Parts: sequence; structure tokens; C-alpha cells
Amino acid sequence: MKLNSRLLMFAFACLLSAGAWAQIVEPEMVLVKGGTFMMGSSTGDTDERPIHEVVVRNFYISKYEITVAQYQEFCNSTNWVMPTAPPWGWDAQNPMCLVSWKDAGAYALWLSRKTGKSYRLPTEAEWEYAARGGQQDSATTYAGSDDPDKVAWYYETTYGSGPQPVGRKAPNAVGIYDMSGNVWEWCKDEYTLQYYPQGQETYTMGPSGENYRVLRGGGWNSEAKHTRITNRDRNVPASSNENAGFRVVRDPD
Repeated sequence: MKLNSRLLMFAFACLLSAGAWAQIVEPEMVLVKGGTFMMGSSTGDTDERPIHEVVVRNFYISKYEITVAQYQEFCNSTNWVMPTAPPWGWDAQNPMCLVSWKDAGAYALWLSRKTGKSYRLPTEAEWEYAARGGQQDSATTYAGSDDPDKVAWYYETTYGSGPQPVGRKAPNAVGIYDMSGNVWEWCKDEYTLQYYPQGQETYTMGPSGENYRVLRGGGWNSEAKHTRITNRDRNVPASSNENAGFRVVRDPD
């Protein structure tokens, strides 16, 4: 089978750097204790229905969206191509954007090789559970509040000028920032309209495939209603834009 030369070069770079433990700054992580929750909404868009019960195990999720500085470290270490800067330029503490689902997965793989821990993208169920506040589910519309201005950067607060440095708004109930607004966040799962009607029996494995991938949380250029916890969107795995970024999760040690 003929292998993609870019992926081969990336894998080789990861192997070369796997033993270089010094210098890397891991994302700050928050432990979300597992439990059962009711996923979805009866008042949102059609793809948010029906509400269904989901069980998740304990997991860690990054406290902030992966920043420009963190992603640049990955690119410098592996020769992965850093995207061309957006009109507002690269600010080290802004959430990384202009990354595809495949780029985000490559970052998680590199981080795993560098640290010896298993980093990955969150499943859609893990993402929503964390945004709700885990076991402390506060039943708010947005991640940490019913008032989007308190927790989210969205169009009416950014005026279309781009994302803002992470952690400037209030956190949610478990201390996670920017799960509503700033940038849309890639999830591991394939987006499918059949997923919710079928329910989900297992705790972390959403559907998989080669079609659309899930995006959650809304972004700096979104209306407030699109930064709701239960709102869903999607894009193809190789696509990237100025509104999409990501955060990572890992299982407990």
C-alpha cells in the first residue's frame, strides 16, 4: 500500500522527538469525573434531538483551547506546516484556528508521543458533559451561564475581529474556559443525524467514519444561539477555517 509521504515524515519526526522530554509545556488539564447525563435538547435544532441518556467515564480535558503558542511548538518540533496567519495575525495566547480535524489529531498524537500519555480529541459526549459541568451540571444554556456575555466570545462581543486570548471570560462549573464561543472545537466523532435517535449505550465511543466530523461550542463569528452547549455543527476532516480550533482530552493515569 502506498503511504502518504507527509504522514511518513510526520511519524518519523514524532519518533525522533519522542525522547526529548524537556521544554514541552503540556496543556493544563481539568479532571471531569464520570457519570450519567441527559445529552441533547428538546428545544434546539432538529439534530439536537431527542434527549438521550449517556454514560461517560472519568477523563481529563484541557482547561483552555489549544493556543497558537502550543500548536507552533508542535509545528516546530515535527515540521508540520503552520497555517498562513489570519488577518489579525498570530497571538500566542489566542486559541489556534485554521486547523483541520486531521491537524488536530496530529497534534494529539505528537503530544502523546512526547509525554507518554494518551491524548486525543474529545468524543461529542465527553465534550457536552464537560461543557455542562460534569457531575455539577448547572443546566445553563451556555457553558457556565445563561448569559453568553459572561462566558463566551461571539459576534456581538468580538464584532467580527477574530478570537480572543483564552481564559478571559468566566469558567464553567468545573473550571473550564471558552467552551462556548471563541472558536468552534473539533470532536473525535463522525457527524450523523442517526446518532441521536439511536442513542448511545457506551460511554466514550461515538460513531466513526470518513465523512463529516463534529464541531461544538460556536465561535467568535457566531450568533449567541450557536454557542449554546447543545448546538452541533460539522465539517469535512480535511477542512479548516478561521472559526475552528480544538482542545484535547486524555484518560486518567
